Amino acid sequence: MSGDLYFKPKARLMSQLGDQLIKNESIALLELVKNAYDADARTVEVTMNNIDQPEIGIIIIEDSGEGMDYSTIKNVWMELGTDNKKKKLEKMISENKRSPLGRLPMGEKGIGRFGVHKLGQKIHLISRRENCNEVVVDIDWLKFDNYDYLGDVPINIIERIPEYFVGDKTGTRIVITNLKSQWSRGKLREVYRSLNTLNSPFESLTSFEIKFNTNHQEWLKGLLKHEEIANYALFEANIKLSKSQILRYDYSFNPWDSLTKLDNRESLRENIEMVIGEGRGRNKKLIPIDLSQHNIGDVTIKLLIFDLDSKVLSYGVPDRKGLREYLKTNGGIFVYRDGIRIYEYGEKGNDWLGLEAKRINAPSISLSSSIVIGAVYLDRKTSSGLEEKTNREGFVENQAFETFRNAIVFAIEKIERERAIDKELLRKFYGHTNKSEPVMAGIEDIKKKISKKITDDDLQKELYKCLDNIENDYKYISDVYIRSATSGLSLSIVVHELQKIISELEHAIKQEVASTHIKALINDLAKVTDGYASIIRNQKKTIGDLKDVLRNALFNVKYRLRVHKIDIIDDFSNYQGNTNVKCVENLILGTLMNLIDNSIWWTEYTKIPQKKIYLGISDDALEGYKSIVLADNGKGFTIPTEQVIKPFISDRPGGMGLGLHLANEVMNSHGGKLIFPDNGDLELPTEFQNGALVVLAFKEAIQ
Repeated sequence: MSGDLYFKPKARLMSQLGDQLIKNESIALLELVKNAYDADARTVEVTMNNIDQPEIGIIIIEDSGEGMDYSTIKNVWMELGTDNKKKKLEKMISENKRSPLGRLPMGEKGIGRFGVHKLGQKIHLISRRENCNEVVVDIDWLKFDNYDYLGDVPINIIERIPEYFVGDKTGTRIVITNLKSQWSRGKLREVYRSLNTLNSPFESLTSFEIKFNTNHQEWLKGLLKHEEIANYALFEANIKLSKSQILRYDYSFNPWDSLTKLDNRESLRENIEMVIGEGRGRNKKLIPIDLSQHNIGDVTIKLLIFDLDSKVLSYGVPDRKGLREYLKTNGGIFVYRDGIRIYEYGEKGNDWLGLEAKRINAPSISLSSSIVIGAVYLDRKTSSGLEEKTNREGFVENQAFETFRNAIVFAIEKIERERAIDKELLRKFYGHTNKSEPVMAGIEDIKKKISKKITDDDLQKELYKCLDNIENDYKYISDVYIRSATSGLSLSIVVHELQKIISELEHAIKQEVASTHIKALINDLAKVTDGYASIIRNQKKTIGDLKDVLRNALFNVKYRLRVHKIDIIDDFSNYQGNTNVKCVENLILGTLMNLIDNSIWWTEYTKIPQKKIYLGISDDALEGYKSIVLADNGKGFTIPTEQVIKPFISDRPGGMGLGLHLANEVMNSHGGKLIFPDNGDLELPTEFQNGALVVLAFKEAIQ
């Protein structure tokens, strides 16, 4: 026997699709509202009454769009998975056209109407297109259980002379009753918030207004609007990405008038190459991030960033609790395409940019959703490489999306480093001070939590060993400070940073099942304590020759210099004067290697065609000192030099911001100085006049 077979969808398939394709009620309502946007509606009104009582509750979505006629409802709205919008979008893009209100369709999959099934059992739809009769459709999802196959279920449809959309009115009205769930205060607030963020908080669409009505207004109490708290943002950023560059970068620090010790600061930069590191350690390669390779057009990012330190807030925010609650509920970085939000980026639990994970490793620098309100803008026409998932929960996570996300993260990291400069001053004059006692207690608490939360014995032992080393290093640092302050280190900085990392680590152990975050954080703790401890350990200073130190440094990095095709201009070997200084040679050697590494990275990143590093010895850099001079032919420092020696401040993607700070502490511990002369202060070859210039100045050893 042979012949053709055909799929026969069961009637209950509608129920299954409605429940599985649409994640929750918020998405269901958003899909219906987006349908109104695609219909070129100027307004859409959402009404939700008695929703805590499913049997009498009612949800109404009514828009003023182009509406549907009998044929559209029969052949498009009633056709599941239709590609009508997709074809319409492709045609509009190919013909370079938009709707009368300048829109391109947001929907493509033909599944938005399943949102009505997610919300209730009975649907009453009225729609009217211009110069057409009114069409009425009634659907009772419960009846679908009485039929075997989907094609057997009768749907009542009536075409009539307009009774609701009378005169010149057009649009669609959907009334949903017999609600499928009992709504709570929290669920209503979630929906309200989602609808409130459907339009960008920075550039709301005046041509698309969402009205919200409910007889449970008391449930919405305390939900502030964006414009009410925007003035409390201390930091702001506007960034434009194009192809492989940050085309324009505009950051500003805007202290309130009450913060009289601080000044406004603005940073404007252009044409910054976007890269991501591939590999590990010193062999890491820089890979360009290029949006144009994946049909992603220009991207705009806007951020408002807040500081929730209670002492800082006391200077300018009357309702501190209200601000915190608002940010807790509404904070995040959202994505908008043609001004309409792509769900669910920015939602709680969706750390799509990895902000929370990064904050565990660098709590004092990294942003989190609780302190930022942000928007990422895409153009519908030029961002075709980003494809929305069938279930409407964001984009398909393909290579295009990964590139898009990497570009956003790169830009945000620039802002984080910029903000760190101003945050350090903010804390200095107005923040809380930290004491040393909580550090040891914090480490002990972490050990207890590890014993309870980490069940892997080998991992437990590894973490305990790391924490013991950290504890010993910290004890040593603390003891030295109690005895003497001659090293020039700032213990308050050490304590401040360690406390923050410890706090985040405690949170991570409670929340994270994956051990990688915990390991990374403990490694960061170890780097901080080991870096400081290595400087102030009682290592014996001996008479060392700066020429030998320079030669050893070059020998240790010769492979990297060869790989990156960097020429060394040796102006120290023929130096005739005394080059002996009293020092701990391994510390100076490590400092020099770190400085050379910085020059290698930045000349590579800024695409200098013939990369060069100058090394010399000078008597003129600082009077009375013997100095090592290091310069490169790159673009120079991107952060003010008075800031780069401060801890955890760096403009290098992925950098901890400790290198130059520790170099400064090394020089202080030797009675020397780390200085950054202005270009032209020293007599150098012409090609080094605009690059980075660093001087390590030592007191000359007595012969």
